[in-house]
Amino acid sequence: MSVDAKDMGQDLEKVLVTEEEIKARLAELGARIDADYADRDLLIVGVLKGAVMVMADLARALHTPVSMDWMAVSSYGAGTTSSGVVRILKDLETDIKDRDVLIVEDVIDSGLTLSWLIGNLKSRGPRSVEVCTMVRKPLAFDVDLDVKYVGFDLPNEFIIGYGLDYAEKYRNLPFIGTLAPHVYEH
Repeated sequence: MSVDAKDMGQDLEKVLVTEEEIKARLAELGARIDADYADRDLLIVGVLKGAVMVMADLARALHTPVSMDWMAVSSYGAGTTSSGVVRILKDLETDIKDRDVLIVEDVIDSGLTLSWLIGNLKSRGPRSVEVCTMVRKPLAFDVDLDVKYVGFDLPNEFIIGYGLDYAEKYRNLPFIGTLAPHVYEH
């Protein structure tokens, strides 16, 4: 039995996307990705730490053989908003020249970090770079981003669960929800 909403007590405000909805959506996205990348050499690149859950479950939903690699980039401090400065904390171990690359994200908030990451990866000579995200928020539409695969469009609220954290907690929740304000309003 995994952690559930009851385990959070008063820290959970509401569940936005259930575990069942996530699984169903990943199956749909997996089928689309399989169709789009049939007979191609696909590398899926997870963005640490948040994309761990999405990456693992998406990879299992695919029937297409894929390679996997990870990047860690940072534009967040300890708070809930982007600092605007992007740093590579862990780079790819895979040469992506002439490869099809699918960036896997947990959430696209402002889109600024992802826009930077796409530019960085495209400069390495891949055949293609596309994006799959579990969650896209409204501010992401303000940046010119072509996000090919989107799990859910959610409101601009602070969300946790399914890889998304607050102060490194709540990533292991099998659903996506909102955190009660008393947790982060000190």
